[in-house]
Amino acid sequence: MPDTPTAPTTTKTPGTAGAGAPPPTVPTGYGPVFAVREFRAVFVAHAFSLLGLVVSEIALSVLVYDLTGSPLLSALTFALGFLPYLVGGTLLAGVADRFPARRVLVVCDLVCAGCVVVMAVPGAPIAVLLAMRAALAVVAPVFQGTRTATLADVLGDGELFVLGRSLLRIVSQSALLTGFGLGGLLLTVVSPRHALLVTVGTFLASAAFLRFGTRRRPARVTGGQALVRDSLRGARLVLADRRVRVLLLLFWVPPMFVVVPEALAAPYAHGLGVGSTGLGLLMCALPVGTIAGELFAGSRLRPLTRQRITLPLVCVTLLPYVGYALRPGLGWSLVLLAVAGAGSAYTLGLDQWFVRSVPDELLGRAMTLNTAGLMTVQGVGMALSGAVAEFAGVRATVVGAGVLGTVLCVVLAVAARRAEQGVEQGAGWPSEGARKPVVVGERTETRDGADHDVTGR
Repeated sequence: MPDTPTAPTTTKTPGTAGAGAPPPTVPTGYGPVFAVREFRAVFVAHAFSLLGLVVSEIALSVLVYDLTGSPLLSALTFALGFLPYLVGGTLLAGVADRFPARRVLVVCDLVCAGCVVVMAVPGAPIAVLLAMRAALAVVAPVFQGTRTATLADVLGDGELFVLGRSLLRIVSQSALLTGFGLGGLLLTVVSPRHALLVTVGTFLASAAFLRFGTRRRPARVTGGQALVRDSLRGARLVLADRRVRVLLLLFWVPPMFVVVPEALAAPYAHGLGVGSTGLGLLMCALPVGTIAGELFAGSRLRPLTRQRITLPLVCVTLLPYVGYALRPGLGWSLVLLAVAGAGSAYTLGLDQWFVRSVPDELLGRAMTLNTAGLMTVQGVGMALSGAVAEFAGVRATVVGAGVLGTVLCVVLAVAARRAEQGVEQGAGWPSEGARKPVVVGERTETRDGADHDVTGR
């Protein structure tokens, strides 16, 4: 089979503004990413698994409520989608580097399919349903971290990696807009347990695309300590680097505050008197803004421009929430949320800096830790916003999130600059021409990304 069009050999581009421009031949837009056959398989698999996860969340929530009549237990099914991330992301992170990535991804999909099969069994008790939901959340960070590290193998750690990550995030945000609607529509024609069987099919489809659409690659490391100990050791090594710590906090802190209006959308819509239609619009505004920002930054801005605006965007992305102090109506509230969502385009720059700052033998564990932390802080942010709103009110809570979040983002942006300036020339964010070696057992090789043969085997 002839090779598909491939990406140029990975080069190291500077990580911050003014440090030097990437090669002028680097194209903009998402087209070159889709030219890589392996990425197309990963992209389609991501869409299938995400669709299945969204449908399972809706169906399971409805099923639990039908069986118990308890709003608390129904809401708990969603909470269980956040809380166990920390367990899987810290205790099982070593899986991402100790085993071949394709095997890890396929096994994770099969485990998720098996968990949903158990949920769909007639007569399954509530405890089992919730346990299986928690198991899905434990597996999720391992799967997502491994997949992200695999993107660095498939696309390299340069421009294509950034755009590939962006496309996966766009799919995730799109799922928030369409998945719940499709899931609700599905439940009008089938029972919740039958809807769960649809989820089984989507997980199996994802496993098939990953198994037959991606190459087999060796594990990044071999041998070593027991899995849990190795996972915790990997987390310590990742967090020991000051630059990496700052980048992780830049990934985690803004989303912790971004989710506040989403968590408080129902009482806010009630206060505006806009009903369920207004609530739906408020829930959609942030994802719409995020998709628009990612698409514009990925398709219209050149790599150097995206790097230059990364830290400024981090500093202003939460400022629109301060506008809630003016008591906006529904229309202006939607505008503020959409603008805040568009600011999340800063993640394109962070992705590139992060993948180049982490040693390749730790990349899977670092990505898994990043995913676990991101989901955990969002869950914490939602919980804290509800607690604060009980005493301060919804508007004041959103405004406070905008002010406090902006202050913390500015502090982190300054820390990122200092972390770069505090190292010797060329030892900051990886410099032009440097290439990260990959330690695989006793062998060391250089990852060239999509310039490898991309035919599956």
